[in-house]
Amino acid sequence: MAAVLFDFSGTLFRVESTESWLRAVLEAAGLTLPEDELAEKARALEAAGALAGGADPVELPEDLAGAWAVRDRSAALHRAAYTALSRRVALPDPALHDALYERHMTPAAWAPYPDAADVLRTLRERGTGVGVVSNIGWDLRPVFREHGLDAYVDVYTLSYEHGVQKPDPRLFSAACAELGADPRDVVMVGDSRPADGGAAALGCRVHFVDHLPVAQRPDALLPVLDMVA
Repeated sequence: MAAVLFDFSGTLFRVESTESWLRAVLEAAGLTLPEDELAEKARALEAAGALAGGADPVELPEDLAGAWAVRDRSAALHRAAYTALSRRVALPDPALHDALYERHMTPAAWAPYPDAADVLRTLRERGTGVGVVSNIGWDLRPVFREHGLDAYVDVYTLSYEHGVQKPDPRLFSAACAELGADPRDVVMVGDSRPADGGAAALGCRVHFVDHLPVAQRPDALLPVLDMVA
């Protein structure tokens, strides 16, 4: 295989828990909630699907269905969709909804899976091209830099920068073209069959991993190395 494409959230990195996310924003704002109330608000935000990279909405409001479907096509659409979901949960200060959105874009909100660095480093040592293909509404490059993984990535192909989102084959095609790789010699690694499976339309091989907390998925990326040996 000439190159490997990786999804970001749920594949190479995992976002913090909803409770950690809310706690960090409250602390930054100098606000406190009783622990039981904080936990209740966190559960409500998780059910609403307000944390990008976290759980999808348990029940998507009908009036947000259109925005949700295209949320990864631009930065503005992404922010609008997620802050609208967040605002369905009452918080002590309305400004917290925007603060929550800002928090999820920081490197501190993300942790790499335990085997991510070793897999990316080994691919670089073998001369295999590496790309990140993500449905996202913001620049994730600082997350990779902060966690020391940027040196192993050749290409970032982000939906909001191209105006198309997975499973649209055009996003995968753009990544392959930038890597100079024939899609038939490329593996796409992701956690979403509906989204990442779109690479198969180009002839890419597709490998799926489970979207689990970091501590529960120590080595799911390692089989990729055997696929490109």
